[in-house]
Amino acid sequence: MNNAPYLRVHPNDSVAVAVSPLQAGTVVTIEDLTLTLTEAIPQGHKFSLRAIETGEPVIKYGAPIGAATVAIKAGMHVHDTNIRTLLEEQGAYSWDEEAVAHAQQKAADLKRVWETKVPTIKAYKRANGTIGIRNEIWIVPTVGCVNRTAEILVRWADQSLKSAPFYDGIHVWTHPWGCSQLGDDHQNTRTILADLVHHPNAGGVLVLSLGCENNTPESFKQLLGPVDERRVKFLTTQSVDDELEAAKAMIGELYEAMKEDRREEVGMDNLIVGFKCGGSDGMSGITANPLVGRFCDALTAMGGSAILTEVPEMFGAEQLLMNRTVDREVFEKTVKLINDFKRYFTAHGQVVYENPSPGNKEGGISTLEDKSLGCIQKGGEAMITDVIAYGERVTKRGLTLLSGPGNDIVSTTALTASGAHIILFTTGRGTPLGAPVPTIKISSNTALAEKKANWIDFDGGRLLRQEGDVVLNDLIALISAIASGEKRAQNEINGYAEISIFKDGVIL
Repeated sequence: MNNAPYLRVHPNDSVAVAVSPLQAGTVVTIEDLTLTLTEAIPQGHKFSLRAIETGEPVIKYGAPIGAATVAIKAGMHVHDTNIRTLLEEQGAYSWDEEAVAHAQQKAADLKRVWETKVPTIKAYKRANGTIGIRNEIWIVPTVGCVNRTAEILVRWADQSLKSAPFYDGIHVWTHPWGCSQLGDDHQNTRTILADLVHHPNAGGVLVLSLGCENNTPESFKQLLGPVDERRVKFLTTQSVDDELEAAKAMIGELYEAMKEDRREEVGMDNLIVGFKCGGSDGMSGITANPLVGRFCDALTAMGGSAILTEVPEMFGAEQLLMNRTVDREVFEKTVKLINDFKRYFTAHGQVVYENPSPGNKEGGISTLEDKSLGCIQKGGEAMITDVIAYGERVTKRGLTLLSGPGNDIVSTTALTASGAHIILFTTGRGTPLGAPVPTIKISSNTALAEKKANWIDFDGGRLLRQEGDVVLNDLIALISAIASGEKRAQNEINGYAEISIFKDGVIL
């Protein structure tokens, strides 16, 4: 909780952040420092607490966010006009046993707090031992050619099943792929679609094919492996006289298989929660992201599963994550995760630090290190128990790092495919988007929460005015209500739910 209009995030920082807009001439007192601002400082932007020499690292979050390009006097605005990134394509990383031991002790302390007071949610128990927090019908097209057919079916089902009990709706995950792709792109498409078929939030799935695509119905079935034939139906539209009537009959059969499903009380530790930030601002790493980080610590201490992705937004903060890996094997997998993504950039002739976005900069983020150090706050202080590739599903409890880009829709799709039941999405600028699973928007500032109440589910700006435990408990209560079906996330209310699949290569 902070009552001042400015904040130094870490005791070692050489800059502070304006919590609210500050005028030139404002006298700032932080502990033993007193200075006068020489410029107006917008909300979320930084100002120097002392003189910073040309070439000297600028410190925020207790770590370098870049270096001064000119001499910066105390009280000056510190932004992309006078600091530059320190990032390079090559990085040296080390296994720090002392740091890891310290992180493990913190995790053990948290576990003792939470393991005896695990909240409960009401969820659907699936036959394979997983849980779902929605009982929806999903249509998964194997190729983009049948997208419109699927959309016609969704409109029909919305009318035919809208009053059906124990049914939470129908969605189609349209995409343009499934044909004319090669290599990794083709396999990525197939893998993500297979993950969606297996997702436990779907009580029933219709796999809709054309019949002549590269992602053939036969090869896709082979990739899927065993499925419950009452819950997963396959239709090749070229093989029937009337694909709409055939599909409607299958949707009816799926509902018949689902209609006896009931929510049962289970521990929140059964949840898999994905974390994402988009449209970040200078307050994101101070309010919304640390709040999500506190939830991550609580969830993993309960024995639940959390997923952190957006690998390019770990650049500059990756060593801090490596200092929380459970063992040397996970450390090495984290190093590979970072280096592989850097090679992806350089293979395309791009620098690794081409980030943040114009909106990020307007909101006060100056360099990729500035963004990354704020971004990883979503992972709290939890131990990293696993690292998985794009399209892989979570298999271990604790915090998993998932390979994937920062792009919002690609990233939320990857989180869903890896098994996330729900996604916590922090934002300082605002966005209406939604993943195939409930996507809870948490604002970094109260003004956004008030202005875009139809987008934002939770005001993370409260962290500046209220005790952290109070805000965290309210967030847990909201997550529990949405997971239990007592409330819907704003993206669900607004009908925002879509996918985008990572693409890197040739289109035929």
